[in-house]
Amino acid sequence: MSDQYSGPCLSGVSDVKKARAGETVSWQFSLSGDAAEAKLTFSEVAGPDAETAPDWILTVTDATGAELWSSYRSRNDIAVEVPGKRDKELVLHAECPKGARYGDEVAITVKAECGGARDSMEFNASAIQSVMILKTQMDQERSAADSLAAKANLGEKDIYAILSPAGLRGYVFVEGMNTDRLREKIRDIRKAYSFIPGETSLDEINHYLTPVSAVVGITEGDIVELVNGPFKGEKARVQHIDEGKEEITVELIEAMVPIPVTVKGDSVRVIDKER
Repeated sequence: MSDQYSGPCLSGVSDVKKARAGETVSWQFSLSGDAAEAKLTFSEVAGPDAETAPDWILTVTDATGAELWSSYRSRNDIAVEVPGKRDKELVLHAECPKGARYGDEVAITVKAECGGARDSMEFNASAIQSVMILKTQMDQERSAADSLAAKANLGEKDIYAILSPAGLRGYVFVEGMNTDRLREKIRDIRKAYSFIPGETSLDEINHYLTPVSAVVGITEGDIVELVNGPFKGEKARVQHIDEGKEEITVELIEAMVPIPVTVKGDSVRVIDKER
């Protein structure tokens, strides 16, 4: 019977990771084998255009966090001790370059040779945009957003979108890639203060991206004030709500003859709720 190790050398979950510029993603994987030592070899292919895509910074650590290898080294292989019949737990880290563009990707191949057996695993990651929160002067959100939008196409195209939600005072959302350059672009905008540390996500601000019905919060019996149209300034009681058309039918309170009037939901302001 041969004493050559016949099982796999590498195991783990190699799911595709998403990383923002400057962010590090990690994969845990295990090395096993009958030999006391194994050789690991690492290779990296950046894309989609290998000639222009920036390299990702790679690091491999053990379970204690001690660094075993990084892409800064001149050699692309290392010798790793295998703890007898137990698996050697390792972690591969990949830092997305700050100059990454949306969709830049990396494919990292780890090859192992131990006990006469060979195995390999591939790990993949791609660059995604950052969503940052810009603090602005109160009630000057739109002004700051417009000033930043005017600079969006100057130099590197780092800004993808700017959102100043109605009703959110003192803050603007900015979507882009290189967070360092985003900070540079707000330097001389007087109404913009600074980006809040950290980032948010599209999931967290999704409610700002979904239009809210103009009749939300209005119920039959509410007293409203008409804010535009021929009856601007008049008070009325809500008689009916058409959510599909986002319209309400009201009856003017001070009219000599109670005539129902149908207006858009955003044409009124609730001043007294039905109890």
